[in-house]
Amino acid sequence: MKLDYLNGTEYSIYQEEGMYHCNSDTELLGRFMRIKSKESLLDIGTNNGALLLYGARFNPQSMTGIDLYPEVLQVARKNLDMHHLQAELIETRVQDYKGALFNVIVCNPPYFSTPKKDLVSTNPYIAAARHEEFLSLGDLFSSVRRLLKSNGRFYLVHRASQINRIMQTAFENGFITRILQIAYETEGGKGKSALFCFQYGNASEMIVKPPVYLDDRDSFDRLEGMV
Repeated sequence: MKLDYLNGTEYSIYQEEGMYHCNSDTELLGRFMRIKSKESLLDIGTNNGALLLYGARFNPQSMTGIDLYPEVLQVARKNLDMHHLQAELIETRVQDYKGALFNVIVCNPPYFSTPKKDLVSTNPYIAAARHEEFLSLGDLFSSVRRLLKSNGRFYLVHRASQINRIMQTAFENGFITRILQIAYETEGGKGKSALFCFQYGNASEMIVKPPVYLDDRDSFDRLEGMV
């Protein structure tokens, strides 16, 4: 187990060998999401608790993280305890979770649809984090619809190449895209990651925020400052 700095926060984070580690999408989503002080937060697929640590910066009223594996949640608990933070951690699929409704839901979901089972990672922690067979986009949005308060917000990071599919799935589940921001590897390159803030409702103006460039740390400041 190694101790790393969680970019954009005052926190350090333990990461277990053989489990999914934080990457640029973790930081992008953690710095993109916004929570008010009296709101509740649900992190779907909490892994080592990184997004809960990002959420803790806003001092939410409550935080909940769910994941498939108790070993993963033990690492998340270690990270929360290290910083004297409170969160409920629950071993469950989001499809089966039946908790209270939340003001804010955040998810860095599995990105890859892998029809050939022999191409799915044999590491169960990595497989669950990467492959949609464990959580399809449709199941994710239908679960968020069930668990999000009517005036709540859903923050998501995904591949930029999947924007059409994501927006269509969101629309089918009664969501509109309120905020969109694209992260590029470098200026002039192709979009790598897309950040979304979804809300229930009818068509309204979408805020498209300035781009972020992964090779320009100063551009990460563009993730800050908008609810």
